[in-house]
Amino acid sequence: MKLLIVLTSHDQLGNTGEKTGFWLEELAAPYYAFKDAGVDMTLASPLGGQPPLDPKSDDPSAQTEATVRFKADPTALSILANTSKLADVVAADFDAVFYPGGHGPLWDLAEDPHSIALIETMLNSGKPVAAVCHAPGVLRHPKLVDGTSVVAGKNVTGFTNTEEDAVGLTQVVPFLVEEMLKANGGNYSKLADWAPYVVTDGLLITGQNPASSEPAAHALMALLA
Repeated sequence: MKLLIVLTSHDQLGNTGEKTGFWLEELAAPYYAFKDAGVDMTLASPLGGQPPLDPKSDDPSAQTEATVRFKADPTALSILANTSKLADVVAADFDAVFYPGGHGPLWDLAEDPHSIALIETMLNSGKPVAAVCHAPGVLRHPKLVDGTSVVAGKNVTGFTNTEEDAVGLTQVVPFLVEEMLKANGGNYSKLADWAPYVVTDGLLITGQNPASSEPAAHALMALLA
């Protein structure tokens, strides 16, 4: 199985002057779920090279077994530092795509034409797309061949309005993931804030928050098995 993992290149948290990027647990936990299962992974980002890490996800309080393992893994760190440019990625080379979250994707990947085309090509080719936490925001613009949103009529989840409120960024983010998914016709559901929750509907796999990232990776592998 050949898997593409797409990370953000965006590091500015709106106009706050603070940094953002990808959320470490949402890469590290799936990375080892896939690696330990023998999955062949390629990492990509809009700008290529080293994607920005959300500094809050590097806080001691946010560390997990997977993040500790990742930061001590020179091979993983080298792969992360040398992501491919998303524009150079060929969808036909991969069996599935996985999007880790963090706030960064709301600014770049949600609007990136290469990401939009990638998602459309994968889904229209019968290949699954998985996204966790803020990364379901990348589903904002992609359409199916009939012109409808890829989330229309689909059971989906993603970072909740109340979780965004809890981190104090409701007025900072360019859009709320929960509201966007509903507005595009998604059948949105959620569990309690910060509880792991993953929804699979056809070729779409979505996870609610950081704790949902490893279960989403296992759901993707189950779909491909």
